[in-house]
Amino acid sequence: MTKLIFVTHEGTRYEIEAANGSTAMENAVRNDVPGIEAECGGACACATCHVYVDEAFTALTGEPEAMEEDMLDFAFEVKPTSRLSCQIKIRPELDGLVLTVPERQA
Repeated sequence: MTKLIFVTHEGTRYEIEAANGSTAMENAVRNDVPGIEAECGGACACATCHVYVDEAFTALTGEPEAMEEDMLDFAFEVKPTSRLSCQIKIRPELDGLVLTVPERQA
């Protein structure tokens, strides 16, 4: 299990034990993290699971693929560390990953 930390825009922290191989979005939905709507269910067909990756983890999570970049065009307040949580696969190297949920989703 890998520890994920979701931080809402108000500053509430949700610490989650996530199974390796799952996605950050799946774990957020499973644990009722507010602000992660995941309307497409993880198909990378919307921008309602948008998060900001803590800068300490950006190299480990990697850059968005082309399809994810296209979907991020629909997200609000995109930043250089923006990712769709459905595209972040959980693995041991991401232990302690901090993801901040924006104030609103697309």
